[in-house]
Amino acid sequence: MQALSKRNNKTMFLFAGLGNPTENYANTRHNIGFKAIDALRARFKVSHISKPQFFGDLYKTKNALFLKPLTYMNISGKSIGAVVNFYKPKEVVVIHDDIAIPFGSVRIKRGGSNGGHNGLKSIDAYIGADYIRVRLGVGAPREGQDAADFVLSNFSKEENAHIAELIEYAALVCEELLTKNLDEVSGRYTRKKGISSD
Repeated sequence: MQALSKRNNKTMFLFAGLGNPTENYANTRHNIGFKAIDALRARFKVSHISKPQFFGDLYKTKNALFLKPLTYMNISGKSIGAVVNFYKPKEVVVIHDDIAIPFGSVRIKRGGSNGGHNGLKSIDAYIGADYIRVRLGVGAPREGQDAADFVLSNFSKEENAHIAELIEYAALVCEELLTKNLDEVSGRYTRKKGISSD
């Protein structure tokens, strides 16, 4: 594990994982960002600093913030915007589900289209699109299946066998972003082929 103290303390990172609150959504595809934040903050000694004004579950180390917006997915930007306005982090990293890439794949990039993802649309509206995205492939809907229903469904038994590894991989990617530049992390940790759930 990289020590946070190795990076300039003036460089604050905000890591935000997208999802929906309440147990009803806990294990859905849409909530993989929440799970990645839980895995990431478990790697460090964090302080719980949630306040009503942040509209989310917020943790802090010396130079990193870990956020799970509790506003529901479609207005994630309200929580992220509030934290950004208060702490003014140098970098914002959003971890989210993506149905446009294979299950288990990981893509890391800055900016770009929201791809129809309502959580990203909301974030773009509040802070603009110039933030780092850690995109986690959660599979794709079957032909004719509604995308909204699909992302609110649970992973299959076969997929669940790989979820813990995917979440830990996402946490590793985020940890590496604290000490390495984006191009280096993207080049080393992008996973295009994904994981077979067969």
